[in-house]
Amino acid sequence: MASLLSVALGFLIAGQPQQARPNILFLFADDQRADTIQALGNREIITPNLDALVKEGTSFDRAYIMGGLQGAVCVPSRAMMLSSKSLYRVSEQLKNQITWPMVLRQSGYQTFATGKWHNGAPALAASFPNARGIYLGGMSDQFGTPMADVGPDGKMINQRKPPEHCSEIFADEAINFLKTADKEKPFAIYVAFKSPHDPRQAPKKFIQMYDPARITLPANYLPEHPFNNGEMIIRDERLEKWPRSKSAVQKHLADYYAIITHQDEQIGRIIQTLKDKGVYENTAIVFAADNGLAIGSHGLMGKQSVYEHSVRIPMVIKGPGIQKNKRTNAMCYSVDLYPTFCEIAGVKPPEEVEGKCLWPVLSGSQQTLRNEILTGYRHLMRGYRDDRYKLIVNIAVNKKQLFDLQEDPHEMNDLAAEPNQQPKMDALLAGMKKAQIVFGDGQFLSSDKPLPMKIDLSKVPEEKAKKGKS
Repeated sequence: MASLLSVALGFLIAGQPQQARPNILFLFADDQRADTIQALGNREIITPNLDALVKEGTSFDRAYIMGGLQGAVCVPSRAMMLSSKSLYRVSEQLKNQITWPMVLRQSGYQTFATGKWHNGAPALAASFPNARGIYLGGMSDQFGTPMADVGPDGKMINQRKPPEHCSEIFADEAINFLKTADKEKPFAIYVAFKSPHDPRQAPKKFIQMYDPARITLPANYLPEHPFNNGEMIIRDERLEKWPRSKSAVQKHLADYYAIITHQDEQIGRIIQTLKDKGVYENTAIVFAADNGLAIGSHGLMGKQSVYEHSVRIPMVIKGPGIQKNKRTNAMCYSVDLYPTFCEIAGVKPPEEVEGKCLWPVLSGSQQTLRNEILTGYRHLMRGYRDDRYKLIVNIAVNKKQLFDLQEDPHEMNDLAAEPNQQPKMDALLAGMKKAQIVFGDGQFLSSDKPLPMKIDLSKVPEEKAKKGKS
């Protein structure tokens, strides 16, 4: 892989002394909706450290993932972010793919990872040979999480289950790395939290910050989804019985907010260490998530859809040369982070990278990068939006939905049946098909054997979510 990497990159380090090149800290959340930062509009959640990051940098209000071709959306999402390959061309286990940590390490960066890794141990060792406190898998308890380190031979060593909350362990590992890092070289740290993915277990102090009865329901809350989208009884949807009561959704949201606030505290600890070490000003900090989540929106609980609450993610970036306290409507994908990291580091990304560098928006020299966003989930649905309108094709039941996101950002008023909207529907459908070609998506947009529009959910067994822990 090393020789392949050297040939593919053709590195162009931007004539800076090694120690002057910006450091990179990438903070990555698991299942965190875009509307869960107080400084960006959610007045009920407590996120002081993310709020400070928002004031220090640029926030993307229209950042997306491309979706997923399996129920565990985070597997392809993480693979896309690490490789900058589209959903339909990515290797979920990152086989024979050059990841951005490989690029940065080859160019002289110290790289370090801690937290969740869902794309196979071989890809972890190839991307981050220095990695500690790694959880290999999709989900587990937040306390007593199984962890291991990458050993000298690339194998996982030091298997353990520390009793503390995993977010605290991940922060500890990042802080320990910062305290021992080579001062003569720039660093790139990847902290992949396992929160706020369920089970949403937070320490008691954080649970007590939120009274479920006082939590505001999502603006697009529904007791049930209005039709069968083809994925109504997947595991995530069985975390709450149907119909979803208001009080049940409020309890889910209270637990969700509590674990995000706990995660925010750990983020603050890492950032404070940057300041204590005197490297904060020369560090680019990125906060993002692998996907969103419904939690009562549209009567759904999981992320297995192409509604905005599931495919839109938080993304905040601060650092040298980046506009402060700026919110942008520039549309982007998480795959765009890879070439952005390369730009920050002063290196040339591999030619096969599909993302678009965000630096023109971050620096203020450009307002937009993308004019369209294509999203997808399995063979069941595709979403396509332009600057204002969004078309969803529910392939499983041959149903289309049209939303005016400017007037209806919560996607509650379906315009598809209105005759005067047919030209817009046709234009968006044509755009969707063209985007499918660009991204390598060969999925047909209708089904010869559509599923029934309604199914009986009353006898589906419930998947009990684990409760919080003090």
